[in-house]
Amino acid sequence: MSGDLRTTAREYLRDAADAVGRVEAECLDDVVAAAELAIRSLRAGGKLLVCGNGGSAADAQHFATELVSTLTLDHERPSIPAIALTTDTSLLTAVSNDFGFEHVFERQVEALGAAGDVLVAISTSGNSANVVRAAEFARSRDLAVIALTGESGGKLAPLADVAVRVPSSLTSHVQECHIAVEQLIALLVERELYPPTA
Repeated sequence: MSGDLRTTAREYLRDAADAVGRVEAECLDDVVAAAELAIRSLRAGGKLLVCGNGGSAADAQHFATELVSTLTLDHERPSIPAIALTTDTSLLTAVSNDFGFEHVFERQVEALGAAGDVLVAISTSGNSANVVRAAEFARSRDLAVIALTGESGGKLAPLADVAVRVPSSLTSHVQECHIAVEQLIALLVERELYPPTA
């Protein structure tokens, strides 16, 4: 293996690990607050709606799946209601064609969201127009908003009830930290709603 490739790989992994460490140091309270907000909604009969673009769209699907399916097979529990707003290609293309791509998540929040639900809005920049619009609409309909962003927070973070601003400006590391945060929130939600029996 090329020495240059090995050096690049080592440096990248160390930077990624450092980014996750900074999330623990700087964002732990926000992560716990996000989990608590989700737990309150779910206990009251609410659900989570999750959106994002690109890698964040994949995150939305992954996060919702962990809640609806399960985190681990050794901890049996009921399904937890969560919907990824990134999966219906007919709906996404219809709204994009008829109204514009900036409306693809807003229209779904209008159709599926109810007061007391939570929108989990994921944007590494915090400035994705369709995610920002969804957050604005959610707030107008009394949904709570959890934002996952990079360090700047962009336009999205000020709209959120809880914002987890990953302390990095490098998209890849922000996305890596987002998946760790999402897994952690799912774990906290699961353990609080359905504690292990042993």
